Amino acid sequence: MGVISVTLTPLLLCSFFLLTQCPIFTLATKFDTGGLSRKSFPKGFVFGTATSAYQVEGMADKDGRGPSIWDEFVKKPGIVANNATGEVSVDQYHRYKEDIDIMANLNMDAYRFSISWSRIFPNGAGEVNWKGVAYYNRLIDYLIQRGITPYANLYHYDLPQALEMKYKGLLNRRVVKDFADYADFCFKTFGDRVKNWMTFNEPRVVAALGYDNGLFAPGRCSKEYGNCTEGNSGTEPYIVAHNLILSHAAAVQRYREKYLATQKGRIGILLDFVWYEPLTRGKQDNYAAQRARDFHVGWFIHPIVYGEYPRTMQNIVGNRLPKFTPEEVKMVKGSMDFVGINEYTAYYMYNPPLQGKQQAPGYQQDWHVGFNYSKNGVPIGPRANSYWLYEVPWGIYKAITYIKEHYGNPTIILSENGMDDAGNVTLSQGLHDLKRIHYYRSYLIALKKAIDEGANVVGYFAWSLVDNFEWRLGYTSRFGIVYVDYKDLKRYPKMSAYWFKNLLRRV
Repeated sequence: MGVISVTLTPLLLCSFFLLTQCPIFTLATKFDTGGLSRKSFPKGFVFGTATSAYQVEGMADKDGRGPSIWDEFVKKPGIVANNATGEVSVDQYHRYKEDIDIMANLNMDAYRFSISWSRIFPNGAGEVNWKGVAYYNRLIDYLIQRGITPYANLYHYDLPQALEMKYKGLLNRRVVKDFADYADFCFKTFGDRVKNWMTFNEPRVVAALGYDNGLFAPGRCSKEYGNCTEGNSGTEPYIVAHNLILSHAAAVQRYREKYLATQKGRIGILLDFVWYEPLTRGKQDNYAAQRARDFHVGWFIHPIVYGEYPRTMQNIVGNRLPKFTPEEVKMVKGSMDFVGINEYTAYYMYNPPLQGKQQAPGYQQDWHVGFNYSKNGVPIGPRANSYWLYEVPWGIYKAITYIKEHYGNPTIILSENGMDDAGNVTLSQGLHDLKRIHYYRSYLIALKKAIDEGANVVGYFAWSLVDNFEWRLGYTSRFGIVYVDYKDLKRYPKMSAYWFKNLLRRV
């Protein structure tokens, strides 16, 4: 992999304040970047890292923050590995300056963070928690002080629990106004400094994992598809997705009508996209792969670009799929200045034989596809720690090219990309993350190819800045380019962090 073998023990003495004096930094400069540098990408291309509020902030029940649906969800015994929670996490609430200093020293341009809705509005609406507002003001101000551009995401899985209890949250159309009001407050309060806004992170995950299989908060599904006490996998994911799209569009409308002229920012949405490759060249496998793309990323980007759901979905889901009114179409269509794409991996798809007995309707069932992780006995790529994550760099090229060709070559931000190690790796093992370097290098080379062929990609965000609370995996998964010792929460930049520093050096 073009690296020099090292002994890590002395490296633990390094401080991130002295990066250029660290032995690890000297060695990192020798890492093969695959010919990549800042100059490889278009002028003004932005490199950054990303996190989300519940995963890094801590202070979950302090300084006036109200609970979110994840605070409630993690209380279920066994739902998260080792019954972990985000109550303390990596305490970025108090350590944000340290984390921002690390970013600045690694030559990062931007930080994609999320705002906790219930830290601003503990009840989802109404009374403002000014201590929460003060925290985000401190965070934003220090980012700017250190030359890091803030990219603020308004929602990362963490609906206020108060709204879940009040009217069943995302299942109720009332959430559209409450989200737009929350977004409006953030635009008004932070928009003088924040010029890059995102409404929702991975709304497909919110709808599918929260309401089809119950794996994520609020844990609803039909009894056939998960261990849920209530829910309907055949209808609720589609209702939730519809309300998410309308909430997104309503927030964009508020921004454009009230703030754009003076603040001169931009606003978009972040969509996850696994690349689905046909297992064979056969027509049926190609159809299966296309159905998967339509049900995955098309579910959200298609209405925003074309004003309706993909025809595939309309035909299969039928009257279980909500419809946009003419007024809603006007609000939804064109409601993004950019689209964020979170891309990690790829799978092979095939058309499975029809089953004799039809199961109860469900979002994933509606795809009618089979997943394969190898072809002719050859894995699609090396697997990371997470069961779902394979290193498939050509997948990012195909995913970005697909968005370019099917959706009018919109402005794209590669808003998440990365891989994880096991949570129990030692500090020495964690710092020596050569696999992560290989992953980032191969994906950035593939991304550059898509850009060189005309894809309008303007930024790239590595997931994640620091090891953190990884949802159902708790602290058994480490995605960070910075190692966090969970005993004392000290930060240690990994080799991949120094690889980025070398890649992004300004000459």
